[in-house]
Amino acid sequence: MYLQHFGLDKTPFSLTADPDFFIDFIPHKEALEVITTALSLGEGILKITGEVGTGKTLLCNKLQSELSEQYLVCTIDNPYLSAHELRSALALHLGIDKNQLDDQFLLTGIIKERLLALLAAGKKVLVLVDEAQALPDASLEALRLFSNLETGPDKLLQVVLFGQPELDVRLGESQLRQLRQRITFSYQLRALSESEIEHYIQQRLMRAGYRGVALFNRKVCKKISQASRGIPRLINVLCHKALMISYGRQHYTITQKLIKEAVEDTEDAYPVPSLGRWWVILFLFAVINALLIMWWKGLL
Repeated sequence: MYLQHFGLDKTPFSLTADPDFFIDFIPHKEALEVITTALSLGEGILKITGEVGTGKTLLCNKLQSELSEQYLVCTIDNPYLSAHELRSALALHLGIDKNQLDDQFLLTGIIKERLLALLAAGKKVLVLVDEAQALPDASLEALRLFSNLETGPDKLLQVVLFGQPELDVRLGESQLRQLRQRITFSYQLRALSESEIEHYIQQRLMRAGYRGVALFNRKVCKKISQASRGIPRLINVLCHKALMISYGRQHYTITQKLIKEAVEDTEDAYPVPSLGRWWVILFLFAVINALLIMWWKGLL
C-alpha cells in the first residue's frame, strides 16, 4: 500500500463511511443541523435525499456518533425488508425476546409497550433507514404507523429516511400520500463545488495523517471536479486510484496525467476533454459559425 510512501497513518480516500472523515461542508452541515433540530423538537418523520455517492450513509453514521446516550438508535440498512421483517427487526433492536416475534398482530402491541417503557426510563427511540427508496410500500406504511404512536406531547418513536431522489418520486404516489404528509422536515444533499472539492481532498489527507506539501494542486483538483461532478464517492475513487498509480511509479505528487488515467479506469467518471481536443472543438465551432454567416449573407 501507499501509506508509508506518502507518510499516511490510514487510507484517506476509503469508501467506508467513517464519521472521522466527516467534513462539515454547507450541504452536510445543514443536513445534520436540520436533523438534530427536528429531533429536538420531537418531530416524527424526517427525510434526507441525495444522488448516489453524495454522503448519505456517512451523514447517517455521523448523526449516530453525535447523539446523546438518551437515544436508542435502531438502524435499518436492509431496504428490502417486508413489513413483517421490519417489525421483527425493530423489535429485536428494542430488546424484545425473539420468541415473541411470531404473532405479528400481537407484536405491534408488544412494541408499543416496550416503547412506553423506554420513554418512562428517559429514553428516546430513533429509527434510521438507509436506502429508503427501496423499501416496499407496506414497510413504509408500517413505519408511518409506528411514528404515529405518542403519549401526550411525546413521540414514542422518531424516523429519519435516507434515500436517493427516487424516494421523492415514490412519495408522490397516491398510496403513500399519508406518509408524505407526515414528513415535517426534508433536506436534499447537493454535489460539492470546485472550491469545496479542493478543501475536501486536503482535509481528508490531513485526517489520514499527511503533513507534507500539497499532493493535489489546484489544476489537478479542477480535473477531479470535472470528472467527478462533485460526487464525494467518485472523488474518493479517483484520488485513491491516482495515489496508487503514483506509488507504483515511485512519484510523490499527483499530476493531471495521473488523474486522466484514473478517470479512464473509472466507469462512472465523466471523461474530461484534453486541451488539444478543446482546440479542435473551438476550431470546428468557428468554421461552422463562419459558414453560417456566409450562407446568411447569400455568399454560398
